Amino acid sequence: MPTDIKAGESNLPKVSIIIVTFNAADLLQQCLNYIYKQTYPFLEIIIIDGGSKDGTVDILKANDSKIAFWKSEADKGIYYAMNKALAHITGEWVYFLGADDELFPEFSDLLYRVKDPSAVYYGRVIIKNKQTPGPVNAYKHAKDTICHQAIVYPVAVFKKYQYNTKYPITADHLLNMQLWSNKDFHFEFTDLTIAKFNDTGISSTKIDKIFKKDQATLVMKHYGPVVWARYVFRKLKVMLNPDKYKSDIDAY
Repeated sequence: MPTDIKAGESNLPKVSIIIVTFNAADLLQQCLNYIYKQTYPFLEIIIIDGGSKDGTVDILKANDSKIAFWKSEADKGIYYAMNKALAHITGEWVYFLGADDELFPEFSDLLYRVKDPSAVYYGRVIIKNKQTPGPVNAYKHAKDTICHQAIVYPVAVFKKYQYNTKYPITADHLLNMQLWSNKDFHFEFTDLTIAKFNDTGISSTKIDKIFKKDQATLVMKHYGPVVWARYVFRKLKVMLNPDKYKSDIDAY
């Protein structure tokens, strides 16, 4: 991570980067190197490991001087680990990075722009070699949400919310729903591509059946009847014509 503070940068906010891992020894050092290459000067790294036995702990020990906090012990899953990590952050902004993701230089460019503590800032990421689209409307937000690795959250979010561990794969989707309907926060798009999201992880290869069962109710609660009606109508079309709407099946 950069150590030289330029004139005018001393008042920049600290950003906490949270990584949760399990048996990621083949990936973790490269992930850390992406962070170390960032030009933004005030970053802290928090790592919660789920009790890996593959050499992950050796990597954590080797990088101890550059990691603000790390712990390795068995846990109950991704969002339990994220909630645990949140207890150790000291930054004013929070970002979640997977050990198998790639952080781009434009991540620092985005961090230099975050100023409004009521704004949830998001940019673009690369998924399956394609760039994610720009600003997300209410329907898209309700149906698909925004990729976790595209978002920088103000710390105020986590003074009010934690991840709901009822949903083992997509609790971040629920968090974004809650923020969308909370008038104390708003989403703000910045046209920067900040990371490459690895689409071979659990969130991309498995469906959170509990969340999908609840999703229509959650859409009504957080987006209102207009978005809910569009969501339910589209879901019905997908279910009646699965061959025609193959690309949409997982979204419902």
